[in-house]
Amino acid sequence: MNPQWIEVCAADEIDLEDVVRFDHGEKTFAVYRTDKDEFYTTDGFCTHAQVHLADGLVMGEIIECPKHNGRFNCASGQAIRKPAIVPLKTYPTKIENGNVYIEIEL
Repeated sequence: MNPQWIEVCAADEIDLEDVVRFDHGEKTFAVYRTDKDEFYTTDGFCTHAQVHLADGLVMGEIIECPKHNGRFNCASGQAIRKPAIVPLKTYPTKIENGNVYIEIEL
């Protein structure tokens, strides 16, 4: 496996306190923009019910799953409200030349 930076989208395509879905190969990710204009990336599916988090609600650094309202910290991946108890995998995320990039293993 070889880590590589993959372009997701233009940074301004993600509103403050929002999340977008990004699919690459067989993987799906959730890319977040916080109220403080910080960007984070996690696995795309809730670890509790396998619902895509891009349909959830972002509040600061918190993502709330749209199905059972479990919550995760999108910066650390930590599960912070039940029924979610298993953390999300996080990925390095950067902004370069106005675009969002994530680092994933290829």
